[in-house]
Amino acid sequence: GTTVQDASPQAILLADYQAPSYTTDSVDLTFELHDTATQVTSVLSVRRQDPQATTLRLDGEHLELVSVELDGRTLSDNEYQVDASSLTLAGLEEEHQIRIVTRIHPDKNTALEGLYRSSQMYCTQCEAQGFRRITYYQDRPDVLARFSTTIIADGAQFPTLLSNGNMEAATTLADGRRQVTWRDPFPKPAYLFALVAGDLAVLEDTYVTGSGRSIDLKIFSEPHNIGQCDYAMDVLKRSMAWDEEAFGREYDLDIYMIVAVEDFNMGAMENKGLNIFNTSCVLASPDTATDAAYLRVEAVVAHEYFHNWSGNRVTCRDWFQLSLKEGFTVFRDAEFSGDMNSRAVKRIEDVGFLRSVQFAEDAGPLAHSVRPDSYIEISNFYTTTIYEKGAEVVRMYHTLLGPELFRAGSDLYFDRFDGQAVTTDDFCAVMQEVSGIDLNQFKRWYEQAGTPELTVTETFVDGSLRLQIDQRCPDTPGQSNKPPLHIPLRLGLLDENGAELECDVGAVTSDAETAVRTDGLLVQLKAARTVVEIAGLDTKPVVSFLRGFSAPVRVAYARPAQELAFLAVQDTDGFVRWDALQTLWIEHFDGHGSVDLVALVGELAAQAATLSSAEAMQLAAQMLVVPEANYVFEQLSEFDVDGVLDARDAALSAIASAHRGSWQQLYDKTVSTSAFQPDGLSMARRALNNIALAYLVRAESANTAATLIRAHFDGADNLTARRGALQAALSRADELGQLTENLLSEFYARWKDEALVIDLWFNLQAQADSTTVERACALAEHEAFNAQNPNRARSLYAAFAMFNHRRFHALDGSGYDFLGTAIAELDNINPQLAARLATPLTRWQRYDARRQGLMRGVLQALAGKADISKDLYEIATKSLAV
Repeated sequence: GTTVQDASPQAILLADYQAPSYTTDSVDLTFELHDTATQVTSVLSVRRQDPQATTLRLDGEHLELVSVELDGRTLSDNEYQVDASSLTLAGLEEEHQIRIVTRIHPDKNTALEGLYRSSQMYCTQCEAQGFRRITYYQDRPDVLARFSTTIIADGAQFPTLLSNGNMEAATTLADGRRQVTWRDPFPKPAYLFALVAGDLAVLEDTYVTGSGRSIDLKIFSEPHNIGQCDYAMDVLKRSMAWDEEAFGREYDLDIYMIVAVEDFNMGAMENKGLNIFNTSCVLASPDTATDAAYLRVEAVVAHEYFHNWSGNRVTCRDWFQLSLKEGFTVFRDAEFSGDMNSRAVKRIEDVGFLRSVQFAEDAGPLAHSVRPDSYIEISNFYTTTIYEKGAEVVRMYHTLLGPELFRAGSDLYFDRFDGQAVTTDDFCAVMQEVSGIDLNQFKRWYEQAGTPELTVTETFVDGSLRLQIDQRCPDTPGQSNKPPLHIPLRLGLLDENGAELECDVGAVTSDAETAVRTDGLLVQLKAARTVVEIAGLDTKPVVSFLRGFSAPVRVAYARPAQELAFLAVQDTDGFVRWDALQTLWIEHFDGHGSVDLVALVGELAAQAATLSSAEAMQLAAQMLVVPEANYVFEQLSEFDVDGVLDARDAALSAIASAHRGSWQQLYDKTVSTSAFQPDGLSMARRALNNIALAYLVRAESANTAATLIRAHFDGADNLTARRGALQAALSRADELGQLTENLLSEFYARWKDEALVIDLWFNLQAQADSTTVERACALAEHEAFNAQNPNRARSLYAAFAMFNHRRFHALDGSGYDFLGTAIAELDNINPQLAARLATPLTRWQRYDARRQGLMRGVLQALAGKADISKDLYEIATKSLAV
């Protein structure tokens, strides 16, 4: 074939989308796995869709083409064209069978895309465009085919051979190799293909669906990890039951499989019937997973299972529609987690992450809409905007329609588009159809980048409350002068005792649509300015604003600080309580706070010691934490890095010293007296216990602090408590040097064979102020550090850049250089990981002139790298183009 060289990276545009001229109806794959190479035979049944078409382009990268056959005839070199990214066949007719043989080298695939080898296991990662690293194919989500997969491998070395669907045949060949065939009855795009081969242990269970079908459940892992899979199995069964109840979705195959893999770029992947998970998202035991890790396992197992309908049975037409499946499924897993635990705390955690990370993305040079207009490398768009902001868009549908109509809309969506590849417009259309609500303006949420800003002006005259709400969305790269959005705003009114005031519909006037629900007043903002007036009030109420965070917006609402303090203690909406306290903290860090936050937190600490319910204790744990620096940085318009960090340290020390008795009381009350349980009440107790320990360690002398930490560490029967002890020791490492080193050494010696626990060991040190760049470099040279493992690389480099602000933002530029060097090296190994690690550098505009120059310098060096990947090229060049 003719070989053509690729040009420099080019943007792919949504506006250029065209349906495929040919589609693939079925594909039969045969994999012959060998240590030196893997041979892949692909038999495609293709069919013309465009009557004028005669040419078929198949995607392919890093492939050795062995042969091509068309309808049984081997093609000569001049009958097809090959370049670095494709195989093209011309002169085609209505239907054909194409047989392609390729050779690939999974053991050399450090990018972890396509088929690769992880330890002694073969596995795949095909989303978004990994399948083209396996064989030549129409690697796009709008080509849905039925897959049959045959795997041939050494039976002794690889007794476990898995793929999508149901197992159809298994046999031993004459030469002793094992051959297994799987067939998936449901059409799917190539990104959902999966293959696993290894010597794996399995945890088995069954689930009986609502219609009485028995489903085999299997979780596979390397033998040394199988003992940590029971919790994931419990979550899976709860997820299946919840999805039947909440969304009417029943599982469709006879078997559901999960495989835990130690080397994996993502959290997990929803391949049809065969989910492949990063071990960090499936393994959990008291000694090897913190409570946060347990909650992550719960969320991710549910997320990937829910994808079976929202992503697999109904998929996205093109990658610009990625949030169609991801945003919807994040919403679904958040609802599940809220039902399993605390809805208010789940909402607080999600909003905290959104404000710290997604709002930062929306305000930076990489801002993009939920449905982007273009991309160079699609893996760069697996972002918080697509996932978390996308989930907020789905939540707004739910808020606008209400639970019953939203369920009717999702039912119609699944029924109408089952087996199809669709768009965000299709999703919006069914919601509009079932509700009768005009959602055309609402679709701007998909099109406009940036975080909308609401400015609220409140007046109260003659028993009438007037709220003037102005909305604007700031300019972002390529977008300016944006029209108003359709924003659902939930409000509540409280009297002086914190009691809810009933709102008479007739007393509310507004130039926007309003509705009164059992959970408060819902106002639909559609204009640049909306005025809401509520008449017939005896006294001025306190407004509970943006309840449940009903829209992903920033709010500027000038109001007395005492009202915010009142809301922090009295509001019935858990999110608003937390949000009011965060606003007070931001005012404090901005230099114009007027509330004694030391006293207020002391009041909350005293209350926390009297609580007994899981819900109340979990909320208390959220309220007692001073906002993290990342959160503060993103809320302030201007800030000095060291000034904010110094003010935060001072606040923590003041709170610790002023309320030492309350912290001791809270610590004593929450010490565990029973065996570890991963339930809400136990998690709440452990969270409060660690918080109290952290404050006590700040308040006490070095000797007393050391005694406290040693006892806490030695008495711990779980990783959450051990983490609390290590964090406390690292917070005073300069004074407790020997104790800190002893604890770190003991911890490493005991858990060095548990990869995820050692990830935490690296992570805690990377985050600590006491970890200098020199110490971070030493950690990178540690015997247990392996940059080729994404979890281990993130545990050091990402943790250092995202949380060790004093060292990362050092004025000599050493922190930026440390990250830049790591990114440059990783780009040659795993471009996707390298590009994601560059995110902290892309926020250079937020910092002072000196730091801006230093960060830009590192980005420029990366952008000028001779062999830069498409992934990193897009991130670096877009960040510098502002």
